[in-house]
Amino acid sequence: MLMQNCPVEHIANFELLLQYYQVSELAKSFLWEPFFPVNMDDTVLHALLLLSKHRVHVLPVIQEPQAGLIGYVTQNAVVQHLLQSSELEWFDSIADKNISDFRFESQENPSCVYGDQTVANALDLLWQNQTCAVAVVDRQTKKLVGNVRNGDVYNLVKNNDLLRNRSILTVKEFIHIETDKVVTEQAIEHDHGALLTAGSLRLKNSFIPRMDLPVANKETETLKQIMEHTTETNSSFSFLINDNEQVTGLLTLRDIILQFAPPNMNSSINGGGFFEFALEQSGCQVKNGTMVRNH
Repeated sequence: MLMQNCPVEHIANFELLLQYYQVSELAKSFLWEPFFPVNMDDTVLHALLLLSKHRVHVLPVIQEPQAGLIGYVTQNAVVQHLLQSSELEWFDSIADKNISDFRFESQENPSCVYGDQTVANALDLLWQNQTCAVAVVDRQTKKLVGNVRNGDVYNLVKNNDLLRNRSILTVKEFIHIETDKVVTEQAIEHDHGALLTAGSLRLKNSFIPRMDLPVANKETETLKQIMEHTTETNSSFSFLINDNEQVTGLLTLRDIILQFAPPNMNSSINGGGFFEFALEQSGCQVKNGTMVRNH
């Protein structure tokens, strides 16, 4: 990856690097893998398997025979598709459970930064912990007041003044900076009644929650409530908070998708319900933790 072993604070002439570094050079230093494309005739189950097994956020959709790129399947879109099964027994038996009933793969101490610390401190945490977001908390109350996400680095890149002042600009000041198009967009109703947003159908969009309006859910809520909240806000994660609005965890869309994945993908599901039927219909079964085709 570009500047892989160089902390943000130690990059000399960073602005010049961004302006003159060519894509061809970037391609030499950054290997885009894993790369798992899907075809138009692949099933949602196939996409779910890829997203649950591999740490990818999007799946390129290609069209044969030219293998041209025609779109993407995002984690957010898959979660929205899963929500269409709400009120079905196999789905509700999982989604209506309280968050405390799950053991999430990435559930560990969330990365936090105080509002009076610098933006450089937040960037260092993002880099060192390889996390999607850093929670911004009040130093006295420890309440969640904002967040700095990987994508928010773009606000620094496009503003030279912010970039130069990252060592003195506080996180509290940064998260209140006005960005172009933020907050949310109106949801649209799909023909089949599924709640979809236009943002979920494209890879890059500006309709994201503000940095000072972090997506968060109470740790007493159900998995379905968190699924609905993340899709409605077009967020890839949600902070878990207690009754005092203090951060206790971070739940990503991949954590959610894993709960609906077949058992050979480290899921907590026992292979029953929807996936047992789907495997049977496709002529497959799970044997010794591996999916195999029946002869």
